[in-house]
Amino acid sequence: MRNLLLTLLLSACAPSLFAQGAPPQASPDQPYTMEYYYKVQWGHQQEFLELFLKNHYPLLRKNVESGRMISVKIEQPANHSTEDGRWDYRVTIRFKNSTLATTANPAEERMIKELWPDQQTYKREEQRRFQILLAHWDLPVTDITPSKK
Repeated sequence: MRNLLLTLLLSACAPSLFAQGAPPQASPDQPYTMEYYYKVQWGHQQEFLELFLKNHYPLLRKNVESGRMISVKIEQPANHSTEDGRWDYRVTIRFKNSTLATTANPAEERMIKELWPDQQTYKREEQRRFQILLAHWDLPVTDITPSKK
């Protein structure tokens, strides 16, 4: 009987014990922040950055101009870390809202063709950018700083 009671108690509490993740964003019509991390093969960091700035950053800027995104910030760490925790570049994007952050942009294909008329070169360089990429992960973040009273 005691084991049954313990099992029932644990199964009722388990979801809250194991629930993790980012707190929900404030509301659907508020800005939504995502951080994108890139870990590049050793020795290819500069090549990756050049390709990123040439073939992806202009698209991000175009999204800011359109109002879909509020801002884009690119950063790299000042010091190194352990290999398993290493990242080379972090791109922080503030979207207008969570819907725009989590849905495909219907205008993206058109924007890509406008920005890079030579699609063959664009696709080849984008393929290379991903060839030298070891890892990439996305992290939604929520500002939980208490407001001043």
